[in-house]
Amino acid sequence: MVATHPVPRRDESRLLILSRDTGKRNHALFGDIARFLRPRSLLVVNDTRVIPARLSATKSTGGRVEVLLVEKLAAQGAEARGWQEDWRALTRGLGQQPPRARLRFSGDLEAEILARGPRGEVELRFSGPGRSDLLTRIDEIGCIPLPPYIVAARRERGSLVSPDDDKIRYQTVYACQPGAIAAPTAGLHFTEQLLTTLQGQGHEIARITLHVGPGTFRPVTTSDPTAHQLDGERYEVSETAAESLRQAQAQGRPIVAVGTTVVRTLETLARLGPLAAGRGSTSLYLLPGTEFRVVTDLVTNFHLPRSSLLMLVAAFAGRERVLDAYRDAVEHGFRFYSYGDAMFIRPGNLPE
Repeated sequence: MVATHPVPRRDESRLLILSRDTGKRNHALFGDIARFLRPRSLLVVNDTRVIPARLSATKSTGGRVEVLLVEKLAAQGAEARGWQEDWRALTRGLGQQPPRARLRFSGDLEAEILARGPRGEVELRFSGPGRSDLLTRIDEIGCIPLPPYIVAARRERGSLVSPDDDKIRYQTVYACQPGAIAAPTAGLHFTEQLLTTLQGQGHEIARITLHVGPGTFRPVTTSDPTAHQLDGERYEVSETAAESLRQAQAQGRPIVAVGTTVVRTLETLARLGPLAAGRGSTSLYLLPGTEFRVVTDLVTNFHLPRSSLLMLVAAFAGRERVLDAYRDAVEHGFRFYSYGDAMFIRPGNLPE
C-alpha cells in the first residue's frame, strides 16, 4: 500500500471522510473536501519547509559518511576567513572518528566533529569561505531526505522518480520556513487554487510552524505505548495565527488541523494557558484518552503501524473507528503514507 510517488495533481489524491461521532465513512477526491467542511472553518496549516538535509561527506581516511542534518544549534558568525554554524546531525558510516576530526563535503564545505552521542548523533561545526550560510550551501549539494519506507519501496519496485520532482512535490505549496527534515504530509494535497476556493467560500487559513524532526519516523517499540517518548520539535505561532484561533474558539467555529504536527502545536499551546503567540519545543505525545482542547477536525494521511502518529489519530477519533477506517482504506486500494491519500475526520453526520 506504500505510495512511492505522488499523484500527478496534488488534489487528485483520494479522501476518506470519517465521522468522529458515528463512525460513518465516505469516499471522495481531495479536491472535493469543501463538501465536507463545516461552515466558516478555520484551517490551520504548517508552513515549515523541508531542507535538503541529506549530505555525503568524506572522512580523512577516504571513507564515505552519510549525514542527516537535524537542527541548527548556533551560528558562530562571520570570521576573517569565512563563516561557521553548529548543527546536530545523525550519521552513518562515521566509524571511530574522534572529536575534532574533520569531514569534507562537496566543494569547499567542511565540518568539524564537536561531540558524539548514542545512535549516531553528532554535533558538527560547519565552515566555509566567504559570506554564506549552511542552508545556502546545502541547496547546491544536499538531497531531500525522503522517508525510509518510500526509499525502500522504490528500490523494491524499481520505481523511477526524478530527484527534482521530489524537491517540488515533497513540499507543501505554502512551505516558506526552512528547517524540517520531513514534510507535514497532510498539506501536500492542497493546491493554491484549492486554498483560494476555500477562502472564497468563507473558510479561513492560518499558518503556524513546526519543524518536523527524525523522531517522526521512530516507531513505538515499547510494549507499553505510554513508555515511549517523543523527541522535541521546534514550533512558532504568530500573533496573527493566535488571534485567528482565539476568534474561532470564541465564535464556536470548527478548527481544522491540517496534519498531526498542527495538532501537537495547538494542543501544546492550550496546555500552556490561554491561546497565545509563542515559540518553543514540544514533545507532546497524544494517546487514546487524551482531551483535545483546540482541534475539532483533522486532515491527515494514513500512518505507519506502531507509530505515534497513528496513536494520535486514534486518540482523536477512537481506536476502533480509526482501525475500521484503515481496513476500509486497504480494501478500496487507498495509497498509504507520505505520498499517499488522505483522511478527513470531523464530528457529526456526513453530507451525502
